[in-house]
Order: sequence, then C-alpha cells, then structure tokens
Amino acid sequence: MGSSSSKPAVGQSSHTWKASSPVGVSQDVVDSLQNSSETDTSRAQNLKLAIQKRVAAELKKLSAEESAALKTAQEKASEVLSQEEGKETGLSNQAVSKEVEALRARLDKRKQLRTLPESVETARGEVVRCLMEKDRRPLDCWKEVEAFKEEVRRLERGWVEKVVR
Repeated sequence: MGSSSSKPAVGQSSHTWKASSPVGVSQDVVDSLQNSSETDTSRAQNLKLAIQKRVAAELKKLSAEESAALKTAQEKASEVLSQEEGKETGLSNQAVSKEVEALRARLDKRKQLRTLPESVETARGEVVRCLMEKDRRPLDCWKEVEAFKEEVRRLERGWVEKVVR
C-alpha cells in the first residue's frame, strides 16, 4: 500500500489492455484507442465546453423570446393608454391639483392633536432626563420607564372607557 504511485510516470504514457477472453473489436479500433492522445480529462473538458455552448445558445434564444414578448406587451400597453386618454373626461392638471388641495384640506380638518395630561408629560420628561444623565448606562432608568408606562396605561384606559360608553 502506497509503495507505488497512482499516477503514471511522465515517460510511461502507453496504455495496455489485456483481456481474459477474445475481444470482439477489430485490431484497428484497439490500435486507434491505444494511440489516441485523448485522456479522460480532455474528454471531460470537451464535454464541459459543449454543454456550456449549448446553455449559452439556449439562454440567447430565451433572451430573444423574452425581449420580443416584452416589446409586444409594451406596444399593447401603449395602445391601451392612448385609447384611455381619448376616453378620459379631460381632467387637466389644474383640476387634479384642485382635487388634491381639497383632500389635503379635509385631512387637515381631521387632525386633532390633543395635549397630553401633565402626569404623562412629567413621566416622559423624567425618562428623557434620566437617559440624558445616564447616557452610558440607560438600563439604570428602568424605574422612570415603568412610571411612564403606567401613566400611558392610565391614559389608554381612560380613552377606552370614553370610547366604549
């Protein structure tokens, strides 16, 4: 084990095959195989190159089909858009901007910011103050955070009770 090399020496490139029974192949074929300089590696490389060429050809074909399909889809879309533009009621840029302004005004009316109760503001300020003082150790502000959470819970409970009634 290990006393002989698995690769043939550089000078020993002859391949000799000895069959135990008579071979059913002509001597010319055997000679051409023995004299061939093609190796397993070169055959594998040739096969790999052939596969790569085939894949590249298929990709090129698919790309061409996709670009043709995209072109037809774009043409159909432009036709539909041109037909819809003709059917539109003629909303001009000014009409659209007036509509946008009306919607904006309605949204502004809906905004109703309420001021927070003093207890919530105080608890919030305590959390901010603590975090500013202990910027390297923010976990030391857990008491202030819990107090803030409790104030928010009270505020939420009040809101829920008001909505439910």
